[in-house]
Amino acid sequence: MNTEPERKFGVVVVGVGRAGSVRIRDLRSPHASSAFLNLIGFVSRRELGSIDEVPQISLEEALSSQEVEVAFICSESSSHEDYIRQFLNAGKHVLVEYPMTLSWVAAKDLWELAEQKGKVLHEEHVELLMEEFAFLKKEVVGKDLLKGSLLFTAAPLEEERFGFPAFSGISRLTWLVSLFGELSLVSATLEERKEDQYMKMTVCLETENKSPLTWIEEKAPGLKRNRRLSFHFRSGSLENMPNVGINKNIFLKDQNIFVQKLLGQFSEEELAAEKKRILHCLWLAGEIQKHCCSKQ
Repeated sequence: MNTEPERKFGVVVVGVGRAGSVRIRDLRSPHASSAFLNLIGFVSRRELGSIDEVPQISLEEALSSQEVEVAFICSESSSHEDYIRQFLNAGKHVLVEYPMTLSWVAAKDLWELAEQKGKVLHEEHVELLMEEFAFLKKEVVGKDLLKGSLLFTAAPLEEERFGFPAFSGISRLTWLVSLFGELSLVSATLEERKEDQYMKMTVCLETENKSPLTWIEEKAPGLKRNRRLSFHFRSGSLENMPNVGINKNIFLKDQNIFVQKLLGQFSEEELAAEKKRILHCLWLAGEIQKHCCSKQ
């Protein structure tokens, strides 16, 4: 991306909540990858007219316009599958915020569709671009894990919009898989008090070497967004995360990766490994949901 772009890909942003607003900001800023992208408009269910001089266009216009070659899907998770399918069928490349879908089967189907159409399908994972993850990756490399745990707390999310907690929390699962390899599900339970908007999902996982990992998602009004971890290795322990700096421009870093894919700068091996990891995480999330729902 160090050269001047020979062409620009026309982009539409679908959904203008927090992620969509950041995407629009980055697309309008003078960054290296933004030079390859031309923001044409945004799609929203709300009547907004324009945002910072970027015009609102209809979904039909975005799908049919030859000028639009790329869709950034930033809507709520429950709508991702339908939007991805429509834009791929219209011959557009797609960047989608995680989770790509709320089922492994649907994600597999969409990837096959993208391959048939010869289009890039990219699922954003900004959690892998965070300073904390870079620190953890260095800390665990070459170490023999004995056991570990990851607890995440936050305010509640609407399941109808954002999916079952294993899907809405898939960035935590992605951390564990990226750090320790593919995982097996041992057990999963869900404790709920709907009148209090309280939810606690407890998942017991196992690495290929049979080391236990516990993942807990706890949501309730007033709970602060916080991540606590504990990893025990043969050579020592890591308890909680030190202050490793501020996460800067993580959505922009993700945009850079997407543009590199558009330009064919990723190897087939890299793309296959990423697809395998994403589908494994979505499959695990689905299995966790099945386990939890069978016990209710």
